[in-house]
Amino acid sequence: MKVALITGITGQDGSYLAELLLEKGYEVHGIKRRSSSLNTDRIDHLYQDPHHPNQRLKLHYGDLTDAMNLTKIVEECQPDEIYNLGAMSHVKVSFDTPEYVGNVDGLGTLRILEAVRLLGLEKKTRIYQASTSELYGGMPENKNAKGFYDENSPFYPRSPYGVAKIYGFWITKNYREAYNMFACNGILFNHESPRRGETFVTRKITRATARIALGLQEKIYLGNLDAKRDWGHAKDYVRMMWMILQAEQPEDWVIATGKTTTVREFVRMAFGEVGIELEFTGKGVNEKGTVLYCTNPLFQIELGKEVVSIDPTYFRPTEVDLLIGDPSKAKEKLGWVPQHDLASLVKDMMQSDVKLMQKDQYLKQGGYSTNNYFE
Repeated sequence: MKVALITGITGQDGSYLAELLLEKGYEVHGIKRRSSSLNTDRIDHLYQDPHHPNQRLKLHYGDLTDAMNLTKIVEECQPDEIYNLGAMSHVKVSFDTPEYVGNVDGLGTLRILEAVRLLGLEKKTRIYQASTSELYGGMPENKNAKGFYDENSPFYPRSPYGVAKIYGFWITKNYREAYNMFACNGILFNHESPRRGETFVTRKITRATARIALGLQEKIYLGNLDAKRDWGHAKDYVRMMWMILQAEQPEDWVIATGKTTTVREFVRMAFGEVGIELEFTGKGVNEKGTVLYCTNPLFQIELGKEVVSIDPTYFRPTEVDLLIGDPSKAKEKLGWVPQHDLASLVKDMMQSDVKLMQKDQYLKQGGYSTNNYFE
């Protein structure tokens, strides 16, 4: 039985990856930070009684800032594969906590690599490092001939998060070459799901849209609606993570859809899933989204009502306007093809969040509707 160790197992990617590996027969060990709350909602459905003879998911308290603790966990697990998904991954917040981000996202990667090296596991353990499209910084002159970012595009990070991740990228590459480790970077473009954190823009949009449709919230405040992103489904991306560590040779890989969409269009699609058509007027900080019409009788909002407004505080100090990746290498060499498009992703997120917000409706209105809004 193969053994995998996942840092950040309680996050979006970690939970989907744990599901995938358990389905493939792995014994899965996960590292979670100690806190007064359990914070295991995304993996509770995978976790049985720890004394159960068939329990193949095991959790360890740990932190990427604690080298001794990480080394101890790696020694105990003797993993065949390590997936370093743990990070402070919110770009906007990284401007507020730059030192912490550098310690976790940058040096945390080094601590994982050093643990494997010091324990003499270079030949046994394959390492996946979660890198990010924020390495590119959206610099147009750094795109390839097709107008995309690929594995050979120069980096120009535009946030403390991106800068910390660029250290993680290069130290992984360095250890691969210096110590002959099977250590790979997956340069992930934006990937979302119903398990996305509530402070990330896509989940913020789908949660707010559900609440507005159910009469629990008046409007949503957003930042740069013109920003474009390459959005995929996290399920597709964790499948590629696993494929990367099954390859014959350790390499670095771009994981992306190759398609880009504005934040504004994502908002349109989210409201469209509940039968609400929006109209956007104005520019910059004066832009607003209003209800043009409603086709779903279960979601009747006053026509002309403003449901999207701009809050300048959500603009980043250095904005990355466009990020789009070229997954050609992954498709040609590993046969990876996304199974979800953006429309199915938005539908998946909206279905989940409408159900979730119905619970809030129950608390507010004293009655729980059992209507299936998507039939």
